[in-house]
Amino acid sequence: MPIQKLITREDIVAEARRWIGTPYRHQASLQGVGCDCLGLLRGVWRSLHGDEPEPVPPYTPDWAEATGRDALLAAATRHLITIDAAAARPGDVLLFRWRPGLPAKHAAIVASDTTMVHAHDGASVAEVAIAPWWRRRIAGAFAFPDVID
Repeated sequence: MPIQKLITREDIVAEARRWIGTPYRHQASLQGVGCDCLGLLRGVWRSLHGDEPEPVPPYTPDWAEATGRDALLAAATRHLITIDAAAARPGDVLLFRWRPGLPAKHAAIVASDTTMVHAHDGASVAEVAIAPWWRRRIAGAFAFPDVID
């Protein structure tokens, strides 16, 4: 039986911060080369857990609006541990929807009590404040599996 790597919240935050400055590239997931918000999560997962739990199908920038399905939220529910958004701590994942009734379309990793690391269209990966604008749009919160406190 393989030895399971112990992962801490600090490991997750440190890995997410290593991606800061990576340019935004739709569908990409290569640290320092390019990523989108999902690519950032995928890269952090690979660094901490190894292989991704399932292949990611190609998606267009308007995938959520075009399909109307909450595919990002469904995938997070399959592979991460659902938590109360008010209880999110550094190392947890936040998903956002731009407006009520729309599918969740953006993801970030909580870096501190007041900040998150995310990749946003037109910018590089950055650590930003979890401002009220972001808090109002939280669609779900999740913890990575196999994390020790």
